[in-house]
Amino acid sequence: MLDRLNALYPVRYTALGLCAFVALLSLFALVAFGVGGFWFLLFGALTLVGLWDLRQTRSSVLRNYPVIGHLRFMLEFVRPEIRQYFLESDTEAQPFSRAQRSLVYARAKGETDKRPFGSQLDMLSNGHEWINHSIAPTSLPTHDFRVRIGGPDCTQPYEASVFNISAMSFGALSANAIQALNAGAQRGGFAHDTGEGSISAWHRLHGGDLIWEIGSGYFGCRDDEGRFSEERFSANALDPQVKMVEIKLSQGAKPGHGGVLPGAKVTAEIAAARGVPEAVDCISPAAHSAFSTPLELMAFIQKLRALSGGKPVGFKLCIGHPWEWFAIVKAMRQSGVTPDFIVVDGAEGGTGAAPLEFTDHVGAPLQEGLRLVHNTLVGVNLRDRIRIGCAGKVVSAFDIARALAIGADWCNSARGFMFALGCLQAQTCHTGHCPTGVSTQDPVRQQALVVPDKAERVWRFHQNTLKALKELVQAAGLQHPGEISAHHLVRRVSDNEVRLLANLLPTTSPGSLLDDDAEGEHAVFTTWWRRARAESFAQV
Repeated sequence: MLDRLNALYPVRYTALGLCAFVALLSLFALVAFGVGGFWFLLFGALTLVGLWDLRQTRSSVLRNYPVIGHLRFMLEFVRPEIRQYFLESDTEAQPFSRAQRSLVYARAKGETDKRPFGSQLDMLSNGHEWINHSIAPTSLPTHDFRVRIGGPDCTQPYEASVFNISAMSFGALSANAIQALNAGAQRGGFAHDTGEGSISAWHRLHGGDLIWEIGSGYFGCRDDEGRFSEERFSANALDPQVKMVEIKLSQGAKPGHGGVLPGAKVTAEIAAARGVPEAVDCISPAAHSAFSTPLELMAFIQKLRALSGGKPVGFKLCIGHPWEWFAIVKAMRQSGVTPDFIVVDGAEGGTGAAPLEFTDHVGAPLQEGLRLVHNTLVGVNLRDRIRIGCAGKVVSAFDIARALAIGADWCNSARGFMFALGCLQAQTCHTGHCPTGVSTQDPVRQQALVVPDKAERVWRFHQNTLKALKELVQAAGLQHPGEISAHHLVRRVSDNEVRLLANLLPTTSPGSLLDDDAEGEHAVFTTWWRRARAESFAQV
């Protein structure tokens, strides 16, 4: 009943409507009977506030929830007192803590991120980590840190920022959100991953650098039967705005799981971007049809690199069965074909809805997956040839530094940039009722997200995060974030013991896996390396 009413009249405007009604009723009472002047002034003022809320461009919440939206900011203003005694602490992450979100909001708005009275973290708790500083800090001329992506077979390498927008599809995000992300990326010179929903008109509008993600549905490069189309791929891949091509093998939100976008949500815009029929269920199969073995995957990578004119081509995955990942590496060795990059997605990631078991119990977390990929490539002497990106709850400069120390060359962030757009972590992304217009296709709700304002916030968040990263790099006495290693980070493991990450995380000796002899290496290699083969994802 409420949904039907909401389709006819947005219920969230009820507070404004009631204020206007009471103001008019009070005006009538004042003129007719000489009473109600106070109530007319009060509700007349609230009505004017609500009308201002609808017209202002700074707050998506107030545009979608005129008048009543101010309650959020009132509660936020007094939150230290309320939350200190009754609600969550600043450091309690569900899934992101208030401190993490506040950091993003402050950097996106250009406000100070400095904190009085010192750290809110318990530095004596097990698991607390920090980066060691140097007595001889460096002074760097810029915070615009770059990494060159492109192996020996790539003729159009890409100078990527070390911090980019992770994969979020148009359809999962609104048109205004996509526009704001891409406009911010264009201004800051960093990359915007399209997600598997392909390249929409909103991705092209502002000209920001794109990483085109291709999933198992081959959206944007499929024929009428849903199979990969070389012609349609080339049409998109040769666009100068597309800087890299990323094959999605799996994702951290729901690894090994396909997806369905119900036909009711497949609008004309989404259908045009994906190359699917409008108003018909849009299916992403759980597996690819263009390849079925590791060697076929390498051939597919080689084909895409040629069809794209020599642009960097790689793949994204969340680590699952280790022998399948090992089989891919063995296929690289056997075929002589290597991807230009690999993006490791942690199981803690995800911007859309996923089954509870997948959210909590499927896939390797970022630390374990990233370290395994890094160590394996070191073991076959391919690490210098292949760049590694990562994604998984990365929102701060220390998050980036930690990921680089574990083995990444650059980081992507999805929810960090969603917060920069104004996301409140309402966790209603799958309902279409996003209060800030970020993850909805409702044309009225997404109007609350004003593109120029939010694009500037996206740009500011990126800039201020890299400025903070620069300060960390300088404090450690280094010249570039790429120099951060596991020897620079320390973790507390007990009340009276701390250890370098280099002494806690598994390592692999260079070239130690070349002869299929993993003797002396970590147990995952001694157990599974010999049982992987390039001809199949199945273990021997």
